[in-house]
Amino acid sequence: MEGLSYSENPAMFRNNPLGFVLSILLIPAFGLGLLILLYWYAATKAAKLSVDASDVLFEKGLLSKERSELRIRDIRTVRVKQSFSQRIFGTGTIEIFTAGDKPEISV
Repeated sequence: MEGLSYSENPAMFRNNPLGFVLSILLIPAFGLGLLILLYWYAATKAAKLSVDASDVLFEKGLLSKERSELRIRDIRTVRVKQSFSQRIFGTGTIEIFTAGDKPEISV
């Protein structure tokens, strides 16, 4: 991508701090918390949102990939959803719409 402006994976701790703390507390229970954290880490690293001067690209998947690419000029609506706790931690859900009623990208 030429002139990359933004490229990021979803946040792990900030997205679900209670689940993160609970996973840490479950580590002494036969390593269950460690398994949860490893799965969660892999899931967050499997998704990536990139924005450059002309395109928005969303990729997800580790072994098999799913890729959505939108031209910025085709985007009609951007919706941001945040609960109270998400506002505190600076996270949320972004939905990008083009011409239809369903979002093309939801991160």
